[in-house]
Amino acid sequence: MKKTILIIDDSMPMRYLLEALLGKEYAVVSAQDGLVAITWLLKGNKADLIITDLQMPNIDGWELLDYLSGSYLYQDTPVVVLSGFYADKVNDLSAKYNNVREVLQKPFDPMQLLDKVNFILEKQLSAAAV
Repeated sequence: MKKTILIIDDSMPMRYLLEALLGKEYAVVSAQDGLVAITWLLKGNKADLIITDLQMPNIDGWELLDYLSGSYLYQDTPVVVLSGFYADKVNDLSAKYNNVREVLQKPFDPMQLLDKVNFILEKQLSAAAV
């Protein structure tokens, strides 16, 4: 069974790019903002990895990270943040949120993202097997 990745970004072209990049190896679900993503999760769905932007309408990435880290069900779900913010604004994300595994600044190298996603999910798989 394929691992599921939840992509959250308000840019449709970005969601399409990520779906095309990751959809060959993983089941990909996308949402245009944190509100849609949380609604999807609350319906009993589970993601093995979440990729999120920070600047979005309704519920933004910051609020989404607060929700995930405060939730017993999702606090251990690994998160990759893709952001247009400068590094100094997001450097402390992985310190504040222990489920944030990577922070990549837009524009990013798609192959680098794919490598990081594969590494995170393989590491998660091997940790579960122990």
